[in-house]
Order: sequence, then C-alpha cells, then structure tokens
Amino acid sequence: MMAARKKWSELSTVSRTVLIVAGCGQILLQVAALRDISHRTPAQVNGSKRGWVAASFINFAGPIAWFVRGRKD
Repeated sequence: MMAARKKWSELSTVSRTVLIVAGCGQILLQVAALRDISHRTPAQVNGSKRGWVAASFINFAGPIAWFVRGRKD
C-alpha cells in the first residue's frame, strides 16, 4: 500500500531544506554541464553534443555522466 503524499506545509524543516538544497544542486550541476558542453568543439566530446544536452536533463545522472564520460580531456 502506498503512503499518502504530504503537502509542502506538512514537511519538517529538515525535509524542506534537503529538498531545496537538492533542487539547487541539480540546477547548478545541469547549468555547469550545459555550459561545458556548449564551450567544447565536437572533437572534444565523446558522442554527439545534442545527445549530451538531452542526457543532461536526466536528474543528477545526466550531468554527472557528462563530466565522467562525455568529455575527452
């Protein structure tokens, strides 16, 4: 059986803080990945730049994958 969803106002201060920090971290990581992708030439990228841009929108996994596997440094 699924637990009932909580409203934002029902979350504890710690839970709210964790969600805000995680959301900001996700946004910053994606912005960094997109900026890095846009400043590289195709020769500096493993695969297509379009593919990596699309992959960067997959939660934390996409931007992390870019920094681990996408760059040819």
